[in-house]
Amino acid sequence: MKQLLSRTRVAIAIGLAAATLALPGHAAPRAVEVDRIVAVVNNEVITGLELRSRIEQTRRQLARQGVELPPEDVLQRQLLERLIVERAQLQLARESSLRVDDATLDRAIERIASNNKLSIEQLRATLEKDGVTWSRFRDEIRSEILLTRLREREVDSRIVVTDAEIDNFIANNPDAFSGQEFAVAHILLRTPEGASPQQVEAVARRAEQVMARLRSGEDFARVAAEVSDAPDGLQGGGLGWRPLDRLPALFADAVRRMRPGETSPVLRSAAGLHIVRLVDVRGGGAAAVQQLEQTRARHILIKTSEVLSDADAEARLLGIRERVINGADFAELAKASSADLSAARGGDLGWLNPGDTVPEFERAMNALQPGAVSAPVRSPFGWHLIQVMERRVQDVTDERKRAAARQALRERKAEQAYEDWVRQLRDSTYVDYRIERE
Repeated sequence: MKQLLSRTRVAIAIGLAAATLALPGHAAPRAVEVDRIVAVVNNEVITGLELRSRIEQTRRQLARQGVELPPEDVLQRQLLERLIVERAQLQLARESSLRVDDATLDRAIERIASNNKLSIEQLRATLEKDGVTWSRFRDEIRSEILLTRLREREVDSRIVVTDAEIDNFIANNPDAFSGQEFAVAHILLRTPEGASPQQVEAVARRAEQVMARLRSGEDFARVAAEVSDAPDGLQGGGLGWRPLDRLPALFADAVRRMRPGETSPVLRSAAGLHIVRLVDVRGGGAAAVQQLEQTRARHILIKTSEVLSDADAEARLLGIRERVINGADFAELAKASSADLSAARGGDLGWLNPGDTVPEFERAMNALQPGAVSAPVRSPFGWHLIQVMERRVQDVTDERKRAAARQALRERKAEQAYEDWVRQLRDSTYVDYRIERE
């Protein structure tokens, strides 16, 4: 259970949803516009209206970020490809019976409003003022949650990090916990799954053309926005500030030997070819963490299934929580009801370090005072009821390093696994492009 996951890169995609408040598009369609099909994805269509709306959204985002827009045809091609990949994922989620009920959606929207210091009414008024209907906003948030759950189930929950991998990481990355952070940008030129030698050669030629442009002095962010196949390409390929242990291993190995402003040679991975720019470096010389707050917690896990929906699982835990608050013994209820291996111990998970559990679980646990019981919490493993038993601060330098190494390895593996999974899904998806007929 201590391997519940810590990503972040994926607790509920509320961060993405909150960006909607900056109003990155969502322009209201004009009644006089005639809509057309620009692509067929399996048995569903993407319309010209959807594509134009996404283009307008992206224009506003890039303008706010100060990123120069790529040519119109490039922007259109890249955004259509994103819509295709999103549609394929949503189709898979529906086919595999993933659902987001209205209660879960309402809670997510409440968190978005709260994070932006708005009431629900103020959020709705802000959106509608900029042409975003409430029903459309709800649909978009529902899709974001659904995509997050799909990734959790198909990728993140399957990541395993062994003790041997942790030992090897610590031995080979002595600078991983130095406190130094790196601002890195990258360009990805993706190769298809099972690419032929001719396809690989074509991508390699593209990479050399990109390198030539960069060597001639073209702005890296502009080139990334124009050519990169990575999701962050249109934002200039920036990964933000990260310590070495939070960078993909391929990138970390490259930037160790680089100075700010330098660009790597073409790097190869299973996903394709990469070009990395080290933008800047900061920090360093930080003392190793000596003290760490640990939490001893217990939980009750209810797993969903074809016969037990999210709403039913949540309702069961609400009933159990009411019994605990009224004096029932948490441990006995865990033994009787929990689907986790910890049930035999009354749900006791022992002492937990930061990063030992999935983000959803850890956030809820950290918000509790000792003795308090959480509301039902959803994770990739099901629904949890959490009780914090006690907290302590320990001198756990080695333990902390191992926990940080485990988390870094999980994130690296999850990032690569997700890229591979998306590529495989895209390659197996039927797509009929009709954009030329627009």
